[in-house]
Amino acid sequence: MKKFLKFNVIIMLLATLFYFGLYGYAKIIKKIDIKKENNYYMYDNNEELFNISDDWVKLDDISEYLINATISIEDKNFYNHIGFDYLRIIKALGVNIKNGGNVQGASTISQQYSKNLFLNFDKTWERKLNEAWITIQIESHYTKDEILEGYLNTINYGGVFGIENASYYYFNKSSKNLDLAEATMLAGIPKSPSNYSPLTNIENAKRRQKTILNTMVNNGYISEEQAEEAYNTSLEYYGKGKENESSTLMYYQDAVMDELKTIKSIPSSTLETGGLKIYTNLDLETQLNLEDNIKNYFKKDEEIQISSVMMDPNNGEIVALVGGRDYRKSQYNRAITASRQVGSTLKPFLYYSALENGFTASTTFNSSETTFVFSNDEKYSPKNYAEIYGNKDISMAAALAYSDNIYAVKTHLFLGEDNLINILNRVGINSKLSAIPSLALGTASINMVNMVKAYSVLANSGYKVTPHLINRVEDSKGNVLYEFKNEKEAILNESITYIVNEMLNNCYNANFIDYNYPTCINIASKLTNKYAIKTGTTDTDNLVFGYNGNMVLGIWAGYDDNKDTYPEVSSNIKNIFADTMETYFKTHDASWYEMPNNVVGVMVDPISGNIATDNSKKSILYYIKGTEPNSGDVTLDTLIPTIKEEN
Repeated sequence: MKKFLKFNVIIMLLATLFYFGLYGYAKIIKKIDIKKENNYYMYDNNEELFNISDDWVKLDDISEYLINATISIEDKNFYNHIGFDYLRIIKALGVNIKNGGNVQGASTISQQYSKNLFLNFDKTWERKLNEAWITIQIESHYTKDEILEGYLNTINYGGVFGIENASYYYFNKSSKNLDLAEATMLAGIPKSPSNYSPLTNIENAKRRQKTILNTMVNNGYISEEQAEEAYNTSLEYYGKGKENESSTLMYYQDAVMDELKTIKSIPSSTLETGGLKIYTNLDLETQLNLEDNIKNYFKKDEEIQISSVMMDPNNGEIVALVGGRDYRKSQYNRAITASRQVGSTLKPFLYYSALENGFTASTTFNSSETTFVFSNDEKYSPKNYAEIYGNKDISMAAALAYSDNIYAVKTHLFLGEDNLINILNRVGINSKLSAIPSLALGTASINMVNMVKAYSVLANSGYKVTPHLINRVEDSKGNVLYEFKNEKEAILNESITYIVNEMLNNCYNANFIDYNYPTCINIASKLTNKYAIKTGTTDTDNLVFGYNGNMVLGIWAGYDDNKDTYPEVSSNIKNIFADTMETYFKTHDASWYEMPNNVVGVMVDPISGNIATDNSKKSILYYIKGTEPNSGDVTLDTLIPTIKEEN
């Protein structure tokens, strides 16, 4: 027994010596620089800073209520430990073992501050050891007040970073003037901004405020009477940033940070670099214009969400990105994270594949209400939007202009259901896709960035490029740590992409008005430049993708809970597209495509696809030389194998 006790005493002495030895070593090595500003400096495509903040406030200029509330709920022994609260760690470990999960945490304010110096929050042992070592260094070189000041000036208060910004955003006052009720409401947000922001979930926020007030009573900061009065105080929330402050720019910044984490040449901690200078592809003027257009067309409905990506198809540079209506209310970045049904926006790729397999812009199928009956007696009855049918043969060009579902399914089945998956994989869409009849109508769920990547292949005449937000990364001394290298891979035929692009230009062509209207005819008067455009509409999702040789813009609108949208949503996003692109091309070159030598334009009746006559409608469609129409009809309706139709 004595040997056992002696062994334990020796182990404890060695651990204590090692512990204080670490602190001693940390004290004598070079002092690390925990800067008052963010360690990441982001520059737009004009190399102008766009994420720097000048709202750092001294600890003496922050409300004591806020300071005490934060210490009380986050780290009540902050001024008594040297980086780690071991009793709290032991207690939390016991609670977690008892409950069989990670129920309670024990991170100190110093640990949380050190965690924010890393690019990611991986829960590996190596990462935890690195955080612990940084915590020791911070505690060795900085006073408690300096650590607390830095923490309060950098943490996330629901998409608003730093206490001064948060105070003005929520209550339109300086942080030094926060009262007890306001301070305890703000102090609750950082634990889970999406759950405890009073602007998004007031019930959760009040419960969190109650918890904080109780801890302040228990820790001797306030009386029970003060706590009760603060809890019952009715608060009015300002809910606005500074004048002209962007409500979407943080989505771009978050996407930049996500991309930064994937670059292997970048150290995991800014302490190794002295900070990072990140040169992005952001066109700030375009980002703000896109944001303003979204606000303009969705003034009444605050619940509907938006995602949008605008990219140069020639090099993959993402110049604008919107992940939601307002970052402060929801940090969920729908542009890079969400996958939604894309509807008819898959049809251009279907028709590219059809052209590759012998179809032409004049190839016809009958547009009429149809039930497809398969060999196993399963039936499929797609419907056109608003159940509008031509009840006659229509050309591929007309089917694309109207977004005719019957034509699309017939084409899909004629080619074989794997064919569309193959072309989608070629253009970079690797989502889980099912070889089923409805895939032609976009029942697959695909991410917005991936869809813009796919459309860029059509926009640049057949080349796959890599979407990216970061152009170059340097350390604090200007050493280049990373630089994007543009590599283009030819994957589609230039002549066929030209024909598809010209057909997509007909989506707002008045020559196609017949039994139906082209899907974008309502924005035709706004468009002074030539675009290829395709819309997609399901019960829950509305999309538009459009482009020319210099820019691709994709927009999605819908509800996070997948409830049905309403007709105005489709019209709104088409107007957002028109206004954003037209504004962009007031200061940038807008290019269309030169017709390849092996392509010919022919004046035809755009609905039937036949050679135009004096009495018919007239429009120019494009063909590979030798495939252009003659006086005969071009129809494939009788050739569809393995299925029959019930009209």
